[in-house]
Amino acid sequence: MAVVSDIQARCAIWFGQPLATERAALAAAGWQVRSVDPLQPQAVGLRGRDQVVGVIDLRQIPALALTAVTEWTQRHDHLPLLAVLPSGVSSPPPSWQPLLDACQGHFNLPLEQQALLEQLAHHPQRTSTDADSPAQRLIGDSPALLATRASLFKFAPVDLPVLVTGETGTGKELAAHALHAMSARADHRFMAVNCGAIPANLVQSELFGHERGAFTGAAQRRLGLFESASGGTVFLDEVGDLPLDAQTSLLRVLQEGTIERVGSSQPLRVDVRVLAATHVDLEQAVAQGRFRRDLFYRLNVLRLAMPALRERSGDVLVLAEHFLRQFRARHPGRARGFSSCARQAMQRFDWPGNVRELLNRVQRAAIVADGELIEPSDLDLVATLPAAARALLQNAREQVERDLLVQALRENEFNVSACARHMQVSRVTVYRLCRKHQVELPAIR
Repeated sequence: MAVVSDIQARCAIWFGQPLATERAALAAAGWQVRSVDPLQPQAVGLRGRDQVVGVIDLRQIPALALTAVTEWTQRHDHLPLLAVLPSGVSSPPPSWQPLLDACQGHFNLPLEQQALLEQLAHHPQRTSTDADSPAQRLIGDSPALLATRASLFKFAPVDLPVLVTGETGTGKELAAHALHAMSARADHRFMAVNCGAIPANLVQSELFGHERGAFTGAAQRRLGLFESASGGTVFLDEVGDLPLDAQTSLLRVLQEGTIERVGSSQPLRVDVRVLAATHVDLEQAVAQGRFRRDLFYRLNVLRLAMPALRERSGDVLVLAEHFLRQFRARHPGRARGFSSCARQAMQRFDWPGNVRELLNRVQRAAIVADGELIEPSDLDLVATLPAAARALLQNAREQVERDLLVQALRENEFNVSACARHMQVSRVTVYRLCRKHQVELPAIR
């Protein structure tokens, strides 16, 4: 799913399984097939510039799955769809009609196989960058993340506040972007602010604006965040850090849909959807008097819990590979993948910094790695390996170091000075390595 500049592949999302001859014909025409279980239609992982067309194979979809497939197509109404009918069907049953109405073409297979291929070839496909729901940018297929995606699809169309909770680095702002992009406000502005990063004396002005002369330095009227985002979405990150006076003003926005600029008593109507995020326990903040109870209830109409990475079994390696592909698309380098030891280390690590920490470690490893495979030491995760694995890794490194030393000595005819220049180290280091690896110059001739 990494976003790159060129078209990656032409993909047919096939509800069911095409016959072997059909799959071969698709492959020969340059199409990759992503099969989806009609009984459990879920997201299919695609790269950012894949071309995508959906194929509804009504030869295989059982009656019990028709509703699930129909709902999937409604959620992905941006995706071009084609229907495959059993050979000889002239009058489709009424239960098929909602799906057939969503499709741009119907084909009886195997008789019309060539016609289907021609339609695929000339259909105005969309790339997955445009077609995939923004929810798919939350990468992974763990049960925890699938539940989060399901909530996103439910919450996005409903014009109510959403409180996004979760630890730092779990992707709360990414989820807020997805909620906005899948809502009716998607064509308007999405404006985000970190409430904890604004000086307390400027919060009211930043959020709600000020009039000229409202305070020292206010040389002209300034529109605040809520006015600037009119018609769109405001995302308040770390909303628990808002001062109490700003909490009162925010409550007015949620209750009455109005604001007052600093220095004015004139209420102004604003049309925004409020999304808020926090990594702190707001219920506890309410109990301690640090957060208004009525504001908490207004923000907590819908709650979206972002799972910690340690709760997303199986997603770590998928994310790591995605981040490495993204990095390589911008910064070509030697590192192309992860060694088995590195994979084991990533799976064992607890990831206290969540997805953000994984991203940072992968990017750093891609820079410092000496070979094509990233090792645990490149990720700074050696300590997470079992003792036996650490010993094995250390022994392998020692052997590589010794082999490189011997090779350099031989290529430079055992001239220590020339060997040092070749290895870009000092002569002292060459002698030290010889002692370390018990290499005697005469012994390796």
